[in-house]
Amino acid sequence: MHGTPFGTGVKTFQNKGRLAWRLDPWLVLATVGLLIFSIFILDGATRDDIAGSPDFYVVRQSIYGIIGLVLMLLISGVDYSRLKEYKVGIYSVMIAGILLVLAVGGATRGSRRWIDLPFFNFQPSELGKILLVLAVAAFVVDRLRKVDERDTTLKVMLLALFPALLVVLQPDIGTSMVYVVIGMAALFIAGTKWSHFAAIGLAVAVAIALVLVVMPKVGMSPLQDYQRDRLTAFLHPGEATDSTAYQQNQALIALGSGRQSGRGMEQATQTRLDFLPEHHTDFMFAVVGESYGFIGVAIVLSLYALLIWRGLRILTLTKDTFGVLIVGGIVAMLMFQIFINIGMNIGIMPITGIPLPLLSYGGSSVIVTMMGIGLLLSVYSRTSQATHTGTSEPNVGS
Repeated sequence: MHGTPFGTGVKTFQNKGRLAWRLDPWLVLATVGLLIFSIFILDGATRDDIAGSPDFYVVRQSIYGIIGLVLMLLISGVDYSRLKEYKVGIYSVMIAGILLVLAVGGATRGSRRWIDLPFFNFQPSELGKILLVLAVAAFVVDRLRKVDERDTTLKVMLLALFPALLVVLQPDIGTSMVYVVIGMAALFIAGTKWSHFAAIGLAVAVAIALVLVVMPKVGMSPLQDYQRDRLTAFLHPGEATDSTAYQQNQALIALGSGRQSGRGMEQATQTRLDFLPEHHTDFMFAVVGESYGFIGVAIVLSLYALLIWRGLRILTLTKDTFGVLIVGGIVAMLMFQIFINIGMNIGIMPITGIPLPLLSYGGSSVIVTMMGIGLLLSVYSRTSQATHTGTSEPNVGS
């Protein structure tokens, strides 16, 4: 049978199938390790949060993780290069999802960020991060020969700023910041001139000054008072006498009390007695520090370092421009979220509500992060396939 054309075709198909599912084992290990650690921490930290349902958060996080793993594996088998053809549709879906939230989304504490589904609250702005990476990458590839032109820089930043401004209206400043970072990462990887970045930096500085200083003085602040206070309280936490710096002060107490090996979950009073707010979402890092001390924090940071290292390795191995921009956008997104979340836990960054990838509780965050890692694996598998077969991936930007 193998001597016939049909037999040869079957063998070739089987070989391609095996190559298409080549996965980076270390990237998968870091992803699964962080997810398991999240479930383990939630088991102790949220046991008393829901009366009569000690496993409420654990069960849901486990289900989110399983769904995320399935989607990650499915996406890893997709030919990412085909997604370039659908850039307009991808961008349109992202904008439509954000607008849908503003129209009919569920609201709490003055925020309107999600759509109520039977099992969980779906947050389109989270999915928008991945969609924006794909759309911006495709746009940059189309204008690669004009990447040094100011027109290209302006259009890329507008592609990122438009959904970012819509997300601010929810209001969700943290996610809007991620959108801007994705746009800047694409420009950086494509080789945009440094003078363009200097202009962007100046524009950002002016915008911050207007929002936090100038507009409040004339009674036109686009931010709520509590949002403005949170953005500035980290600069002087010891001077705050009200609730503006309460969360960060409690996080610092939790981290400091953990010392080398932690107090153990049963003795983690900041967490178990609810002194530390949002301990299952924004301040999971502080929970780890209080419960398991430096050892627990070191494990978490090591897993994140492994995750980022493998992402950067895929970036260096990838040959086609579209794949490089996808990987670079996802890695930049993850690095920014990790830095901001840990930074606000240790008091060096403002509280913006950015979740800690794979560790913070949340269906949309966990599932979308794993979808992003699935894209990394998709790029890796095709890069490995090209290396294994001795062929080179075509440069999409050429």
